[in-house]
Order: sequence, then C-alpha cells, then structure tokens
Amino acid sequence: MKNGVLFQYFEWNLPADSQLWDQLARDARHLAGIGVTAVWIPPAYKGSGINDVGYGVYDLYDFGEFDQKGCVATKYGTRAQLEKAIAALHDNGIQVILDTVLNHRMNGDSPERFMAQPVAADNRMANTGEPREIEAYTSFTFPGRGDTYSPFKWHWYHFSGVDYDNLTGDTDIFRILGDGKGWSQGVDKENGNYDFLMGNDVDVNNPEVADHLIGWSNWVTDTFGFDGFRMDAVKHIDNVFTRRFLEETRRHAGKDLYAVSEYWSDDLAVLTAFIDTLGGSTDLFDVPLHFNFHQAGETGEAYDMSHILDNTLTAADPLHSVTFVDNHDSQQGSSLSSDVQDWFKPLAYSLILLMKEGYPVIFYGDYYSLTHTDPANEGENDEEETVREASPHRRILDILLHARRTYAYGDQTLLLDHPSTIGLIRHGDAEHPGSGLVLLMSNGADGTKQLSLGEAQAGRTWKEITGSIPEKLTLDDAGCGTFSVKGRNLAVWVMDPDSD
Repeated sequence: MKNGVLFQYFEWNLPADSQLWDQLARDARHLAGIGVTAVWIPPAYKGSGINDVGYGVYDLYDFGEFDQKGCVATKYGTRAQLEKAIAALHDNGIQVILDTVLNHRMNGDSPERFMAQPVAADNRMANTGEPREIEAYTSFTFPGRGDTYSPFKWHWYHFSGVDYDNLTGDTDIFRILGDGKGWSQGVDKENGNYDFLMGNDVDVNNPEVADHLIGWSNWVTDTFGFDGFRMDAVKHIDNVFTRRFLEETRRHAGKDLYAVSEYWSDDLAVLTAFIDTLGGSTDLFDVPLHFNFHQAGETGEAYDMSHILDNTLTAADPLHSVTFVDNHDSQQGSSLSSDVQDWFKPLAYSLILLMKEGYPVIFYGDYYSLTHTDPANEGENDEEETVREASPHRRILDILLHARRTYAYGDQTLLLDHPSTIGLIRHGDAEHPGSGLVLLMSNGADGTKQLSLGEAQAGRTWKEITGSIPEKLTLDDAGCGTFSVKGRNLAVWVMDPDSD
C-alpha cells in the first residue's frame, strides 16, 4: 500500500480497566484521518489474569468471553468490545493486525510430573545435572471454556521445556524428555539454542501442536476478520513451522494476509537470513535501525549522522523492513529497554515517515501517553505512584503524518553527507500535485545544505512546515537554494502553493 502507516495501539503499562477496545472504536475515524492504514492490536486473548499485557498466554480461544483466571474481560475488554473496535476500524478503511503469541503458555490449570533434563541458562545445549522427574503446571484444560471452539487440551508432552520445578522450587531451565523430543533447530543460536524463552515452551515440532495452532489461526481469521499477524518472538520458534503457519493460514483465508515478525536482533545477517528462510513471507521490524536511533540519542552531537542507516534492514532489504522508533519492548522499564531519547525522537520519526523505504510504525506511547510508576517519596514504607503522562511528540507527529500523506512521494535522494546535518529529498510525482519535500535534521549546530531541485523548480518559493523556520525560501533560476535546519531539530520544506 502506498504511504501506509502502522499504528501500535498499546504500550506496556496501560491501565487494566478493560476499556482499550472501546477507546479504539471511538478513535478509528481520527486514525484514518491522520493517515493510519493499519492498527496493530495487543494480544487480545486470555492471559494469566486481568493485568496480563497479553504475552503470558493462557487460552488463545478466549477473547474476553469466558470466566477464566479470575476475569471474563481481558486487560483490554470483552470479545464484544473487540468486535465493535474491529468493525469501526474496517469501516474507516483500516486493517487490523493481531499480535500473535505462539511460543509459550503460562499459568496452567493443574500440575503434571514428567522427566526432564536441567540445562545451563547461557547454553541450553549443556546439561547441568542428571535427568530427573519434575512437576510443573503443564495441564491446560480450560474449565471456564470447556470444549467451546476447540476440544484441544495441553499436557506436558506438548511442550519442550519449562523454567521451574514445583517439587524442589528450582527455577532452572528444564528440557522435557520423551521420544523424539528436543529443542527446535530452526531457532536463533544465542545461548547455544534459543528455543526456550519463558514459561511452558510450546513444542511446534509436535504434530498435534502444529495442527492445533494452524487450526486456531484459521478459526481466528474466519471469526474476527483480522487482516494479518504480528508474529511475536519468532527467533524462539522453529522457522519451518512459522513459514508453514503463514502459508497455510493464507491459503485457508484465500488472501495475502499481512505478516510482520519480531526477531529481536541487531545482527543484519541474521535478519536477512531469516527472511530468506521464510521465502519472503514475512516482513521484519528493523531492530538495527532502532538501535541506531537509540545510540544517536544517547551519544548526542558526537554521533555521526551520516551512518544512521548503516547495517539496517531498511538499507539492505527495504521491501521487508518495518521501521519503528520505540515500542512496548524498548520503552523504559521493559525487558528489552532501549528507549530513544525524547530530544531525538522527532528526528527519528521524520526519517521513517518521510523516506521512501520501509513501512513505518507509530507507537501509542509516542502519540498518546505512557504510564509508569514513580516512587511517591523516598521513605521506606512509601507506595509507588502510577503516573500517566501525555506524549510531548503528538504535535510533530501530526505534522509529519500530514507531510507523509501529502508530500512524501516520488523518487528520493538521500543526503547522508555530513556528520551532523543530514536529510533527504522526495522529488514528488504527477499523481500527487504539489508533492515533494526536503527533510533536514541536525544533531548538533544549525545546518544548511545547498540543493538543486531542477529547472522545473526555478523561481518557486518553499516553506518550512514544522514552524521552526519562519522565513520562506525562493529558488534561483536553476532551481537551486540553501535549505536550513535549526540545531538539534528537524525541518520539513515543501512547495508554497501561493508561489504558483
């Protein structure tokens, strides 16, 4: 889709008030108006309780419909509320992308005993003791749902590993033993083998499990009309299964459902190899670009901006790159915390929203608000205070989104020729009259670039639309002019329609 925008409609610390789906339904028209073409919703099925963000999956078939784990609604609402939100988004021409967590299950209904092998946390291929019988909550019988939608029940042999033993209280990593069982091989090689991540690790090489998960994906697509999947934690799931999952779900749906996968690695070679292994059937988040943004924000003026796209998926494979600044994993306090400094976020967003390459994501926390906890005082017995802060970036994001849908068309010239002041030119196209723009950004002092936009621009006046530079610029008879940007800021220059 041309100039699409994906909006991640959640952050880690949203209140557990079961109101997000209602808010999303009310917000659908606004999102369409600012140019959002798809919304990525959080895991919408039952987790370990009302406070579960969704990644502690208990029941994939319970979308806030059954009384399980102490609640009917999920953190975000009931199934009926979700269906209204999906309808509102579809009515406004917005796709709905479901966060899909297949790697693990949490908070089983009853314990089971089985043989397991303790392994080293930093090398899951290395044993740390003798095999022994352990006990873990690996029986999932779903007493609140029963056999509605699916009769499948989970047991220990459907998993490949756990991270606790109820008999001893040990919180080691245990590889479950049994005929033909073992860690998946098509996973990341970190820690020797990164099949195991947390909880009860789903064994996708078990034929019953694989068929069940694909059956679920067919059911969920038919039932809710989702337009695609955000695939969670794919570095921990056998890539042969991930490819099969996507291929069979698309075949069943009879359409090319969108897929973007989270492979949290800054190793470009690993990311491109994963895309090749999956036959190009999924896009990937450009994690290396996120880390470039993080480093640039931390380093300040010392960061060489001419290298901002170095070793990124956007540079190597732009057709499969989904670009983002921050998300729920990178936000401060999260497990993969690597948030981008506030001063640099507008620069980062200007790049991903206005450049030709990549499919950009807007993070809920950067557009609306972030919720976090702060110590109320410094006393020993003082409670923490929950603080919800409106994002300071919404104004500039609205401007950049307007620029994306109005001006960011045509061929591109990158201006990565200076350690501090960089940018790009979008040359516009005939399909969008008045399109074309110049983006400049600086992580240091005020900067300028002498640019030639061609004879067709001779004598035209350009203006800066973020409000940082009030003076207009008139190009000379050759279409040349000196474009400027303030220090530690960005500037978006477009043609002034009054100059025609």
